Amino acid sequence: MSVVIPEIYNVHTPLLVAVDCIIFGFNECELKLLLVKRQMEPARGEWSLMGGFLGEHESLDEAAARILNQLTGLTDVYLDQLYAHSDPDRDPGARVISVSYYALIKISQHNQELAKEHDAEWFKLSEIPKLIFDHNLMVDMALQLLRKQAKTKPVGFELLPEKFTLPQLQALYEAIYQKELDRRNFRKNVLSMGMLEKLDEKDKTGSRKGAWLYRFNISKYESFRNQGFFFNVSV
Repeated sequence: MSVVIPEIYNVHTPLLVAVDCIIFGFNECELKLLLVKRQMEPARGEWSLMGGFLGEHESLDEAAARILNQLTGLTDVYLDQLYAHSDPDRDPGARVISVSYYALIKISQHNQELAKEHDAEWFKLSEIPKLIFDHNLMVDMALQLLRKQAKTKPVGFELLPEKFTLPQLQALYEAIYQKELDRRNFRKNVLSMGMLEKLDEKDKTGSRKGAWLYRFNISKYESFRNQGFFFNVSV
């Protein structure tokens, strides 16, 4: 059955839609951002977020997952739509609307060979270079959203290994919020929620005595949430 296309579809100029991914990782007590060297004009060779154009038969979420996988080799990671960037002059190459996503990945799990193919590097938040177009704005917006969500949702655990110490967890929150947190109050706060499972093993890489390892219990979190519990980390 043929479909009659209304004339109004033909009088408007087609627009390009892109997806850009802000990819955060955490290691060495630092929150980091994965950037690539842009491989085409305009702005070839400059630092950029990983991005690409929306495919004809893709949803935005599918495009974001594809682009993330192309750079990291990862699937099934935390990926959240951020904003639609539509300034008419944002891309000097053409009229492009970009929908940004931010991702949280475990640095140890991403494919380093794929990263090399895209001339990708991890940058500390304090050392992010000038990026193309409006990509610095995208990063700032993603960081604001991450800081908002990390207080009320357990998204921060997406950046940690499955087993972690309380000092590592505190270091993560200090990196996200760029501030020192009181050790005693932080431990009391996160343990009082009852969602951290203490394991019968220690991490002794930092000292002979070592620190107890913990694991985030997602089942307990889901059960508590269904009962009206709200995740809340005081920072």
